[in-house]
This record gives sequence, structure tokens and C-alpha cells, in this order.
Amino acid sequence: MFSANVITFDQVASTNKTAAELLSLSKVDHGTVILAHEQTDGRGQRGRSWVAAPGLDVTLSIVVKPHGLRADAQFAIGKVAALAVHDTVRNYVANEVRIKWPNDVLVDRRKIAGILIKNDLVGELVMASIIGIGINVNNTSFDPELVATSIAMESGNTVDRMEVAQLLLDRFNHWWEKWDRNRGDGLVSYTDRLWTRGRWAEMTLDGEQITARAMDVDELGRLIVEHEDGQVQAYGLDRLRFVPR
Repeated sequence: MFSANVITFDQVASTNKTAAELLSLSKVDHGTVILAHEQTDGRGQRGRSWVAAPGLDVTLSIVVKPHGLRADAQFAIGKVAALAVHDTVRNYVANEVRIKWPNDVLVDRRKIAGILIKNDLVGELVMASIIGIGINVNNTSFDPELVATSIAMESGNTVDRMEVAQLLLDRFNHWWEKWDRNRGDGLVSYTDRLWTRGRWAEMTLDGEQITARAMDVDELGRLIVEHEDGQVQAYGLDRLRFVPR
């Protein structure tokens, strides 16, 4: 379904921005994919730039209209996207692939993909979402400070990035349908793939460094962690962050 209507651009500033513009003009609907061969002003979380090499990586946005999804349960869309990206990367990479809360995918400790979601809320419901996904496919030149990697770097092979995009859309369709059929338990696999699950890691809570280990993510999108004293709490991004690698 999500590969049936792909609109391809040679160059855009941002696939998310392009999707939002087309959605506002009612020119795209549920299932439309905006794919760009080059993205000049891609964005990640908290306004950071997302750098993708022209013609080497995957940059696309998926438009969805989730019927009856409550605003307080919108993190389910992030889970669908993260699981799809995880499966896609895992198809090409032998090393451990994990989902780093809230929306990155890592190979070991190196970032290989990011997800940025923009939700359109009306009252208590999510009317539409634009899911921007960037996967490092054939790029092999990264600023060391980014602690990044790519499919080519991990596998030692150049990969057809359009094949990667097709697999991503297939896996997104799989997880979307699984969630849509059973919104209560359709995404339990997300927990198994969570980075630092069951492992102690350095984090900051309200600006103070702590050691804790991830256990799960609740319906509100908060990370559930166990503290060293055994207390279990759930925190949002406004309070809890992983210490930069």
C-alpha cells in the first residue's frame, strides 16, 4: 500500500516540508510517499540538521491518516516507523541494530537512521501524520562528532538505495497493518529492540547525570527506566536524555 503512490523529486529542501505543503493543498492522502534524491535542508529532532549525501542515501516522508488515534497515544506511529527502519537496516547489517528512544536507529553505538514525525492534531485525535525517515545507505564520509555509520560501511558493500527504500516501505506497511489490526498489542516487538534495554546507561534527568536502564516505552511515549535504587519511573524528553555518545 505505501509503495503504490510514491512521488519522486530530484531535489527538495525537506521531504517533510514538501509533504506538509501538498497535504495542506489536499494533493496527497493516506499512503502517499514523498521521496527525494537530494534533500538540502533536512531536519532531525530539536531542529538539528539531517545531512544526507545526494544520490547515496534514502530520504523520504510517508503521509498517514490514522483513524481514531488519540493524541495521547500518538507515539504508536513512532513505533511503527522505528520498527520498519530497524527491519530494513537489519536486512543488510550483521552487527546489533537497536532502536534508541525516541526515534533513532543505531548499529552498535553508531547512528544509521533518524525519524522525524509531524502530527496534525484536531481536538483529541491525530488527523494526519507526516513521517520523515532518513537512512544512511552509501555515504561513507561523516563528521566524527556525529558518531554515524551507513549500510555500506557496516556491510562493506554498495547497496541499491531504491531497493532499500522499497524494503522500508514494505516493512512500514507490515507494521502499520499489524498495529491497525490490534492497537493494544500490535507493536510489542518494539520493546525487544530498544537500545540499552536491561543495560545500565548514563542519562541526564532534569539536568543531573544519572545511571539507569531502559525497560520499555509507555503509551504516552515516555521512557520507562529503572534507577540504581530499584525505583521504576517513566520520563518524557522534557526531563530525560541519554548522555551524548
